[in-house]
Amino acid sequence: MTTTPNENAVEIRDLNVTFATDGGDVHAVRGVSLDVRPGEVLAIVGESGSGKTVTARTILGLLASTAVTSGAVVVSGTDVVGLDAASLRRLRGEKAAMIFQEPSMALNPVFSVGWQLAEGLRAHGRISKAEAKAKAVDMLRRVGIPDPERRVNDYPHQFSGGQKQRIVIAMALALEPTVIIADEPTTALDVTVQAEILELLRRLRDEEGTAIVLITHNMGVVADLADRVAVMLQGELVETAPVADIFASPQHEYTRSLLAAVPRLEAADRHRPVAAPTAAPLVVAEDLIIEYPGRFGRRSTFRAVHEVSFTIAPGEVLGLVGESGSGKSTIGRAIAGLTPVAGGSLQVLGTEMRGVKERDFRPKRRDIGFVFQDPATSFNPLLTIADNVAEPLIVHGQARHAGDAREKVDSLLEAVQLPAGFGDRYPHELSGGQRQRASLARALALDPKLLIADEPTSALDVSVQARVLELFVELQERFGFATLFISHDLAVVDMLADRIGVLHRGRLVEEGTGAEVLGAPQDPYTQRLLASLPVPDPVEQARRREEWGRLSA
Repeated sequence: MTTTPNENAVEIRDLNVTFATDGGDVHAVRGVSLDVRPGEVLAIVGESGSGKTVTARTILGLLASTAVTSGAVVVSGTDVVGLDAASLRRLRGEKAAMIFQEPSMALNPVFSVGWQLAEGLRAHGRISKAEAKAKAVDMLRRVGIPDPERRVNDYPHQFSGGQKQRIVIAMALALEPTVIIADEPTTALDVTVQAEILELLRRLRDEEGTAIVLITHNMGVVADLADRVAVMLQGELVETAPVADIFASPQHEYTRSLLAAVPRLEAADRHRPVAAPTAAPLVVAEDLIIEYPGRFGRRSTFRAVHEVSFTIAPGEVLGLVGESGSGKSTIGRAIAGLTPVAGGSLQVLGTEMRGVKERDFRPKRRDIGFVFQDPATSFNPLLTIADNVAEPLIVHGQARHAGDAREKVDSLLEAVQLPAGFGDRYPHELSGGQRQRASLARALALDPKLLIADEPTSALDVSVQARVLELFVELQERFGFATLFISHDLAVVDMLADRIGVLHRGRLVEEGTGAEVLGAPQDPYTQRLLASLPVPDPVEQARRREEWGRLSA
């Protein structure tokens, strides 16, 4: 579908969306008016609950049946509000399409990607199977999937996260829609893969004239890709301006606070007291090797970590960065005794982990806390927050039941800035940031000497992330625990870590202070990683994008 030169790809006028719930009506969007021009990227930003996703989903008529909508949402001359189901099906794909946040959920695991691409094409017109497959191959080629003639027959699990996101983009592009809604399209991706996806979306805008509505909480992505920015707060549009103006002179207080919360790469050393140099390290890895066995004995073992050496001193924060598959989470699991060591040496709290028996390591577990990436899946949904936080105390014999531990639990919740009353709530009744604070409280329940934090803030809004990170720094200085902080966000690691290690394909390619590793990187992979990181400054990001292109060539 195409638009005339003077026609907007999308026009939203006085949009109101209300959801009927058991607790009463929720007014999610209040009087929002926006437009998106052909060949333009409009970024809608705001915290969770701001209404940005609800606003964007009205373009495709994808709201729940409990939603009551008023106003106008015009897509290429068609008002979506009030359209019947058949008309909506015709609009989806032909005039508007969506790139979902989690491609693994958008792709059917039991069908090949070629079948899924072809099915979308055949659903919107008379086209033979052969023609649909040829078009599917062409779409995979356009989004940069290598060897598309062969890979068109592969299944979703045979592709990496970045490749699956490319396939979802191909599905959205198949019928050449006027506008694409991209809902957090790079949230779970490594910075190098994210840079490739952003370059692909930029090419669609520039070469195809596709309008893009970008929903994101990553202000670096906004600076990299957006032409204009719409800022939403509690269902209302509080500011709209060209991207350069938003970053250079934000007008609304909320916009200013949103930008202030973004962690920035400073590549400076942290100057704070740590343990005396003579104190024995809590973790010592020497030529560490970790392997995963082949399935059913038919495949050779996969070496995830290759001869890695590092130490973590008492009270020190070591940041591990690298792409997915680099081995950083595997190392964290090995330190926690959850993954066996195949070679070299790994000493944790004085215990050699290579060949260790569970009964020998069990007493040391009380000295290790673990903060997971997604607390929603690590909490038992049938237990209250207080019961979840008390669990380590009960398991290690410091309390007979949750009631015995309640005083300690309330103290822990207070330490992570949650009111004690939150202990009586269930995990689903807390926001993402609140759940992550409760996860910190549980990890600290046994006063650990060592904390392992695996991507603990990657899914949080920038302002929520900022509060959690400030809390982490405060707790780490207050309690003095050592930390292995695992992340693919270089700015977050730079803010927290005393030393930084860079992993690439299971090897430690660089290690040092923030000033050494991020300020003057020596390894080409570290240089590429830094160039891939979008920064919240459109002018600086344009320069970095050129640098990334040079290093990736």
